[in-house]
Amino acid sequence: MNGGGSKSLKAAFSYCVQQVRTYDYHHYLCLLHLPHASRKAAFALRAFNIETSRAMDLASDPKTGLMRLLWWQEALNRIHSGKLVEHPVAQSLSWVISNHRISKHWLKRSLDARITDANRDEGFIPGSISELEKYAEDTQSTLLYLTLQASGVQSTVADHAASHVGKASGLVLLLKSIPHHLNRYGKVLYIPADVADKHGLLVKEGERSEIRVGTSEMGPGGGLADAVFEVASVASAHLRKVRQLSGTVPRDAHRVLLPAVPAQVALDELEKRRFDVFDSRLSRGVHGMSPLWYQLKLAWYAWRNKY
Repeated sequence: MNGGGSKSLKAAFSYCVQQVRTYDYHHYLCLLHLPHASRKAAFALRAFNIETSRAMDLASDPKTGLMRLLWWQEALNRIHSGKLVEHPVAQSLSWVISNHRISKHWLKRSLDARITDANRDEGFIPGSISELEKYAEDTQSTLLYLTLQASGVQSTVADHAASHVGKASGLVLLLKSIPHHLNRYGKVLYIPADVADKHGLLVKEGERSEIRVGTSEMGPGGGLADAVFEVASVASAHLRKVRQLSGTVPRDAHRVLLPAVPAQVALDELEKRRFDVFDSRLSRGVHGMSPLWYQLKLAWYAWRNKY
């Protein structure tokens, strides 16, 4: 590679690191504990996730957001065909795919999940928690599968553990996004219909249903907090399972699974606030925890090769 190309690639990776630091800080700190050989790949993958996860929120209308996602679909096809795509994240991904031979399948599955979500009817409500778990795996576990590949870890046990960590992380992120969605779209998204119905949040009008959250349902002890608790309990179960697997997961995979730590921090802070996702303290620091304490906690887990 010539000097200009090296400088361009260096700038592309710097862009990826900055994006992750700005928009995914809790995972940014996790990636700093990865071995140098796999760190660049992990930052490129997380930056790709940021590009696709923010596509709809950055757009002025849903069609524009969908077009952005479809652009990435075409970009992935071009990257895997060895063609140049003039975008720093695409350039970084191209290098990662070439040097680490990561699976196109997982990248495609992650993007397809975003596109399917963007294409859904405005009033769509997931039917069950299992649907949320699938979405969480498609968008979060896939990143861990790819990072394991980039780290040279080939283990079904590690992949199984990554599945649980990703599902827990994804469910937590969906719960924490409730205030944002209510503010932006005027409705609660990603609470399953069966859970919403159980806690008196589901309103049926003819063939359509929607989740309505009034003042009485908000705050600790309200129906929404009960629904959040139910989904959070599933996320907690995934983290318990992944810890049960820790003795059989290859040691080289443990630092890739560090995102289990911020997921647990978020769940612990939610519990402290009685599962009130509107408690402003949850948006402070890192998932509600002091940044210093979070970094110390993460460093302690990494030093002990735990997750």
